[in-house]
Amino acid sequence: MHLIALTPFELGLAALLILALAGLSLALSLGLSKTLLIAAVRTTLQLWLVGLVLKTLFAYASPLWIGLLAAFMLLVAGREVMARQQRRFRGGWGYGVGAIALTVPSLSIILLTLLVILRPEPWYAPQYAIPLLGMLIGNSMTGAAIGLDRLTQTAWRQRAAIEARLMLGQRWDEAMSDIRRESARAGLIPIINSMAAAGVVSLPGMMTGQILAGAPPTEAVRYQILIMFLIAANTGFAALGGVWFGSRRLFDERERLRLDRLKS
Repeated sequence: MHLIALTPFELGLAALLILALAGLSLALSLGLSKTLLIAAVRTTLQLWLVGLVLKTLFAYASPLWIGLLAAFMLLVAGREVMARQQRRFRGGWGYGVGAIALTVPSLSIILLTLLVILRPEPWYAPQYAIPLLGMLIGNSMTGAAIGLDRLTQTAWRQRAAIEARLMLGQRWDEAMSDIRRESARAGLIPIINSMAAAGVVSLPGMMTGQILAGAPPTEAVRYQILIMFLIAANTGFAALGGVWFGSRRLFDERERLRLDRLKS
C-alpha cells in the first residue's frame, strides 16, 4: 500500500468546507468568520513552514539544530499556556510558571523515550525526536493551561475562605489543598477522556497516519499505545507541577495570600 499523494486541487476541495463554514457563521451572525479564515491561513502557512524546516533537519541531522527547534517549541508553548489563563501571574511569572511546568517533564520524558525505549540511531534522530516532542508538548500544554486557569480563578473567587483557613492556623498548602486537587483534576480530565475513547470513538492521530502510510495496523497500535502513555504521563506531570508551582506563587515567604500577584 502506497501513500496517496495530495495535489493542491484536493487540498482546495477540503478548503471549500472551511469557506462554507465561514459563510454559515456569517449568515448566523456568530462573529467567527474572520477568525476561522485567519486560523485556516495560519494553519496552512505554519504547517508548510514546519514541513520545510523538518525536511532540512532530516537531511542535515544535528543535535544542535534539533535542540534549538525543541527550545523554540517549548518557548512558544509556554506563551500559549500563559495566553489561555484569564488571571495570569504578573510579570515574568505569568510566562515562567507554565513554561517550567511544561519544560521539565517534556524534556525528561522525551530523553527517556529516545535513550531507553526506542533507541534510534542516532539517538537524536529528528524523525523520532521532533514529532514525539511535538505531541508531548501539544497535549501537555492544554492540561497545564486548564489546571493553572482553574487554580487562579478559584483562588480569586474563594479568597475569603482561604484567608479564613490561614487565620485558623493552617499552612498555605493545607489552605489550598481542595483547590489544588480540583485544579489538578481539571487538567487531567481531557487526556483521561482521550485515553478512554481511543480506538472506540476515534482513531488517534499517529495511528491513523501510520495506517495511511501503509504500516501494519498491529505495529501502528503499538506505537499509539506508547504515545498515549507518554502523553498521559507528561500531561499529568505538567498539570500537577504547574498547579503546585502556581499555588506556591500565590503565597509569600510569610504564607500570606498574595492575589495582587495576579492580573485582575
